[in-house]
This record gives sequence, structure tokens and C-alpha cells, in this order.
Amino acid sequence: MSESRARPSATNLSHRRSLHTQTTEEAPLSSPAPGHVPLRKQLKDEAKKAKAAGKKKKKKKNATNQVVPGWELTVGIEIHAQLNTAKKLFSEATTSFHDESNSHVAYFDLATPGSQPRFQKETLIPALRAALALNCDVQPVSRFDRKHYFHWDQPSGYQITQYYEPFARDGRILLQPRDGIAAEDGDGLAVRIQQVQMEQDTAKTMAQPGETHWVDFNRNGVPLIEIITRPDIHHPATAAALVRKVQILLNAVDACVSGMEAGGLRADVNVSVRRQSDDHPSDEPLGTRTEIKNLSSFKAVEDAIIAERDRQIAVLEAGGTIAGETRGWSIGATETRRLRGKEGEVDYRYMPDPDLLPVVVGDDLVAHLRGILGQLPDAEVDELTEVFGLTAKDALSLVALDGGARVEYFWRVVESLQAKLGSGSGNIANIAEHPTCFQLAANWILHELGRLTSNPHDASAQDLGFTPDGQCRRVPVDCLADIVVFLYRRRITAKVAKELLWVVYRGTVPAQYASVADAIETEKMWFHELSEEEYAELADQAVEGQEDIVSLFADFKQYPQGKLMFLVGRMMRLGYEERIDPKNAESTMRRLLEEKYVPALGGRQEES
Repeated sequence: MSESRARPSATNLSHRRSLHTQTTEEAPLSSPAPGHVPLRKQLKDEAKKAKAAGKKKKKKKNATNQVVPGWELTVGIEIHAQLNTAKKLFSEATTSFHDESNSHVAYFDLATPGSQPRFQKETLIPALRAALALNCDVQPVSRFDRKHYFHWDQPSGYQITQYYEPFARDGRILLQPRDGIAAEDGDGLAVRIQQVQMEQDTAKTMAQPGETHWVDFNRNGVPLIEIITRPDIHHPATAAALVRKVQILLNAVDACVSGMEAGGLRADVNVSVRRQSDDHPSDEPLGTRTEIKNLSSFKAVEDAIIAERDRQIAVLEAGGTIAGETRGWSIGATETRRLRGKEGEVDYRYMPDPDLLPVVVGDDLVAHLRGILGQLPDAEVDELTEVFGLTAKDALSLVALDGGARVEYFWRVVESLQAKLGSGSGNIANIAEHPTCFQLAANWILHELGRLTSNPHDASAQDLGFTPDGQCRRVPVDCLADIVVFLYRRRITAKVAKELLWVVYRGTVPAQYASVADAIETEKMWFHELSEEEYAELADQAVEGQEDIVSLFADFKQYPQGKLMFLVGRMMRLGYEERIDPKNAESTMRRLLEEKYVPALGGRQEES
């Protein structure tokens, strides 16, 4: 439950620079004493050593740092996720994350004498959705236990959790290469989930200057699920991929409040190593594990595992032993650090909570939730890649962004595009008639919309305002569909399309213009492309005085594409950009170079 930060410092070698620099009467300046090393040479040698040491310490890229020869890494993960509920787990206080501190606190949250926990049954629904998304078996009966430890963020002296009888067991997550697993895991692997349990969150500690800490009890009692995996992971990148996929799954079924980036999901990783050879894989038991607490980003998961793996290997190779302990990690660090000795079951003194009844879940409720769970991310990514031809990377990004709201927006844009293209709204089969148009829409939803809010110097840049049902407050569905259709049909240029997107984002449509089409008409931004003759005339002007460049196209071993684009750029600058299609300009320039400019230049050279 603790959080911490640190960073190592570099070594200063300046105190070593005065060695062997003094002279004596017996050893004049012109005749150095035997063994004397001039200061300049000392400095040069030390600089070389420092540079070499720096190279040795240079951090390897994670992609090439997944395996240490002769050693096997084993990782188990515990993921804590805040459930999407209106009430706390054992009180009717409202869940709050951004309100005034200590403004949503019940008597039980403060462990006030005489107060009793009252299980809020509605908190079970998102927990069950999460369990189903993780392919778990929902248990008909589960019970709550007390986990005893003392800290200021836990006023009762214990946390209520489900240690002995959790509400879900025996799940599995299938990880594929597109999920970002290590290359060493090949075509993928299944990670088993031991159990999923409900538990209450602790209060939030806020450090103040000096030794002062403030405690906000708004978070105390917020419902969590803890997802505990089996030790099936053997590569750091795969561990990060698992946490990422769990977040996507929880968002997809509306079980989680927010992801790692907003503090709604945290991961603890258990790391151990043991010796192994390729010829004789080790059948020894797993090594002593250490736990790294409260990792708050996917990169932190991977980096911390690599650092702890390397630390344990170094200790064992030096003849030492690994102590079971809890360790911490700071963003940007290169080493984990010890926090405390590892607590065990005996230390926590788990016991059934005497104030809470068992939780009984009916098969009818599980069947109902399974029936309305909807399409899970893997199936959705498959559809985006197979039907629309998106890359796996783009499809995954679309599904993951904005907690799943971005992909819902994409589906609404698809429906609008189908209506505007006359291909029948909602008919997936008709998408094959205009595949480029839908790919263009996906690209704009992923990239162009992101650029609207990416300028840190733009004070007016605001959140796009996506809603879970796929609406966008700043860029309405039909407005984006209009821009994409006009661009796809080449009725506007890409430059005009981007300007129109800004106009929509700023609210000028519909405040000043009735629609996107009205803005184009009013501002005379329709694309009236040059004729073939006009393109040719513009090309003639662009090559005028550029004989040296044109001559490069006469005899080449590698086509001078960069010089071709230089000439096309001259065409764009000499003409009316709003009437030029860059692809057609390039095609015209390439054709005229072959048919006209190069032959003409060669003829003049022969005559001279």
C-alpha cells in the first residue's frame, strides 16, 4: 500500500586529479622523477575510463533485454483495480476521486466505535463483469476476511478482503504477439488467474513539507478487485502486456473507474530467478521471490522487473542469498530498493470477518451478465483488422483509447459514413465497396483528433469530450464523417480538411456555419483540380533553370526520389495549392521527366 520515489547520483572524479603533480629539488621540472605521470595524461586517462564505465552502465533497450543466458525469470502479478460504483464497499458514502478531501466519509470508514460494515450489493455487479471478462469461474458463495496491519491510512487496523473464499477463481488471459509480448514467447501464451477477490481500498496519504502527512478518507472503503495471476510469465515485456490487456478488458466491460494513468489501477509484481541451461532445463523449485509494490505504469512494470531480475542474479552469482522482502521502484530509476521485510500469512493474522454474511451469487445473475457483456476487445480487434483492414497496432490503439469510448465513436462514424456513401447503414458487408474511406476515418480518429489537444502552448486546447456511448462533444460524429467523405471523394484537399477539423473543434460549426458543407461553400474551399494541361504548364515552370537536377534523372543507379519531390515542391509553391493534388503533381512531373525534360537535356548536350 505504500508509494515511494528515488534516483541514484553519478560519481565525481575531480578529487583524484591532483595525484603525482608535485616536484622536488632533486627532481626538477625538466626531469620528471621515475614513475611520474603528467597531469594532462592523468586527466586524459581518467576521461577515457569514465567514458568506458558510462558505456558499460548504459541501459540496454528492453526489447533486447528480455532474457539473461543461464537464468530463468518467473513473475506473478497482483493487480488492484477500483470498481466503477457509486457507493463504497461497506458504507453508503459516495465514491469520490476529485471532490474536496474528507467530504464523502461514513462512520464505518473512520472505524468509529459502534459502526458496522454493510455490504453494498450493487458493488458486486462490476466485479462480476470483470470476472467474466477474465474467463473466471464465479463462485456461488464467497466470504470476507480481515487482513490485519497497522498504518494511518487504515484506521480500523485491518483491511476487509476475500483471502480464503474469493468470489471468482481459475481464469485465464490469452496474450498474442499483437499485445506486445516478448518475442521469446512466440505465437502467444495463456496466463492463468488464480483468483479475483473484492476488498476495500485504503485512505490516501498526501505528504506535506517537513514530517507532516495529510490523510484523505474519501478513498477509504472504495471497492477494489484484486486479480492474482499464477507464476506463468517469464519475460518482462509480457508482464507489462498482461497488465495492459487487463486494463483494456476492465474498461471494455465498464468494470474499472480509470486506468493506470489516472491511478485507478495499480500492479504489484512478484519476481524470482533460478539457474537454467538450454540443454538441461532446471527442475529445481522456484527461487525466493520479492514483491515490488505499487507500479503505476506499464513501462514501470517492465523496467522494475528487469532491474530486480538483474539484482537477484548479481546477488546469487556473488554467492549471496535472496531475502524475501517488499521492494519499491521509482520512475526513471535503475535499481529497486528495499522497503521492508516480507510479511506472510501469519503476520497478517487473516480471520473471517464476524460482522459480514457470505455473498451468494445466483446462476441466473451470472447468465444474465454474460449475455449482456458485449464484444470483448480481442474479438473487436479481429473485426477491425479483418473487415476494415486496419493494422493490429491501430486496432489495439482504437480499442484502448479513452477507456473504450474512442472505438465506440469510430463505430458511430462508420454508420454515418455508410449513410453518406449510400452503402446502407449498419451493413458491414457493404464496407468492402469503400475500404479506403473507412481506413481514412480510423486514421483521423486516431491521429488527427489527438493533435487537436496535443499543443501544450494552446490555452484553448480542451478534452475532446468522448462519452461511453461513442459521442464526442467537441467533434460531433456527422461533422467528422462529412470531412472524411469530402476528402475521400477529393472534393477538398487534406490541408482544407485539417482546417475544417479545427473549425469544428473550436465550435465554429454549427455556431457560425450551419454545417461542414456550408463552411466549405461560404469560404470557397471546394477543390477544383488543375487540368492535365495546367499541371504540365506548372511542371515546365518548376524545372526552368534546374538543368543540374534534371540531369540526375538521365543516368542513375538509384532513383533520385528526393530530387523528384524537390521539383514537385516547386510546383506546389508556384501554383495554387488548393487546386493541386500532390499525387497527381508527382505523377505529372515523373512522366514529363521521362518523356520531355531528360531527352531534351540530352539532345542539347549532344549538340554542344
